[in-house]
Amino acid sequence: MNNITAIFKKQLLDTLKNKTVLIQFLMFPVLTVIMNNAVKIEGMPKNFFVNLFAAMFVGMAPLTSMASIIAEEKEQSTLKILVMSGVRPYEYLIGVGSYVWIMCMAGSAVIAAAGNYEFGEAALFLCIMAAGILASLLIGGSIGVVSKTQMAATSVTVPVMVIFAFLPMLSMFNESIEKIARFTYSEQISRSLAGIGSTGADMKGIGIVAANIIVFAVIFFAAYEKNGLESD
Repeated sequence: MNNITAIFKKQLLDTLKNKTVLIQFLMFPVLTVIMNNAVKIEGMPKNFFVNLFAAMFVGMAPLTSMASIIAEEKEQSTLKILVMSGVRPYEYLIGVGSYVWIMCMAGSAVIAAAGNYEFGEAALFLCIMAAGILASLLIGGSIGVVSKTQMAATSVTVPVMVIFAFLPMLSMFNESIEKIARFTYSEQISRSLAGIGSTGADMKGIGIVAANIIVFAVIFFAAYEKNGLESD
C-alpha cells in the first residue's frame, strides 16, 4: 500500500509537468461548461452537450493518459528504476491506474455539475462514467505495456481513441455506424447518460459494457504477460 500511495503521489506531482496528460483531464470538462452555458438552441435535447462531451471524455482521456504515462516511463527507464527499488509491477499499475481514474472522475464531476441533474441523477451519472473510465483504462494500459516509446504508444492510441471517442456522436447521424457502435462500451455509456431522468440504462447496455470490460481485461493481462513493464 505504501508503494501504491507513493506512485499515486508521484503521478499527482507530475501532473502540471506533463501537459499532454493534463490537457486530457481539462479539455472536455471545460468545453462542457462553456458550450452548455453559451449555446442555447430551441428544441435542443436536455443536457445535449453534457452527454456528448461526457462520452467523448470517457473514450479519450483515460485511454490516452494511461498509455502515455506507462510508455513514457518505460522509454525513460523510470520503471526499471522503480522495480529495482522494490516496487512491484502490479503496485505500479494500481498506483497509475487509480491516479488516472480519480482525475477522470474529478473531470466527470465537473461535467455532471454542468448538467441539470438532481442529486440521485448526478450519482447515477458518475457511476456510469466510472464504468466507462475503467474500460478505457484497460485499453490504455494494454497500449502502454506493448509500446516501447511514447511515440509508438501515440501512433496506436490516436486511431483507437478516435474510434471510441467519436463513435457515439457519429452513430447519431448514420444508421450503419450505429449498428456497429452499439456493441462498444462508449456507445452504451452515451445511451445510458442520455437516458438519465427518463429511460435509464437497460440491462442489455449494462451487459455490453461489462463484456467490453472483460474483453479488455483479458487483452491487458495477455499484453502484460508477453511484454512486462520494464523497457529493453
